[in-house]
Amino acid sequence: MKKIIIAGGTGFIGQYLQDKYTQEGHKVIIISRQKNHLNWTDSRGIQLALENSDLLINLAGKSVDCRYTAKNKAEIFKSRISTTQLLGEAIGHCFNPPKLWINSSTATIYRHEEERANTESQGIIGHGFSVDVAKQWESTFFKFELPQTRQVALRIAIVLGNQGGAFIPIKNLVRFGLGGSQGNGRQMFSWLHIKDLKNTIEFIMQHEELKGAINCVSPNAIQNKTLMRTLRKAMHSPFGLPMPKWLLQMGARFINTETELVLKSRWVYPETLLNNGFQFEYSTLEKALEDLIK
Repeated sequence: MKKIIIAGGTGFIGQYLQDKYTQEGHKVIIISRQKNHLNWTDSRGIQLALENSDLLINLAGKSVDCRYTAKNKAEIFKSRISTTQLLGEAIGHCFNPPKLWINSSTATIYRHEEERANTESQGIIGHGFSVDVAKQWESTFFKFELPQTRQVALRIAIVLGNQGGAFIPIKNLVRFGLGGSQGNGRQMFSWLHIKDLKNTIEFIMQHEELKGAINCVSPNAIQNKTLMRTLRKAMHSPFGLPMPKWLLQMGARFINTETELVLKSRWVYPETLLNNGFQFEYSTLEKALEDLIK
């Protein structure tokens, strides 16, 4: 039995991991603002929870699925930086700190890319608000010198799962006949089945030589138009109306989100994982959809 701490564990990824780890017999402690969890304001309780733990996973952060108003931008920054800072300080006060601290990051840290995949060794960091958030998030994380705790920043791509996240609204577009390409359809879509996210975490736990920033993404990114075509086929949808950029911009305002979430070309490759022998259970979108659409 392992002692696993999940900070910000109330989202769909955190709940998935909690369920799986609990089923496997591990002790799981959730840090959140919900009443039945260890509260972020309880610094002493957090330190005690981290003592003698095997793994800390930090997923905390306000969702970026919102309009980038000044208020929302400030909350997106603060929710990531302050929680990472708090956890780092708590670990620093532990006598027997976590063996491994995995901090969520994002594949959005790389630039808009349509020519080649971004790897950890040769990826090009981008510009703009989302990239600035990712850079400061990782900078805060790696500034801590914790000799007893191995640190990994997981640059996670769009996670596909039926419990939440981006996959549900994408499926709904197809279901209602709007599953055509978005924008010009050439933007790359980097993705990951949620089971392979958990598999990645377990792989990192087992391979103590792994540390630093690691791309957490399927090796087979696809174009947006291919994504939508493959999804229409899997859902037996005969057609899908395309959504040009101007229509996406109008719709984004209506549902309080940003078009960047759809139009940015995220082409990311898991160089470190593959070079160290990791095998994806769902390496292609077709295989992932066979599991997710039944």
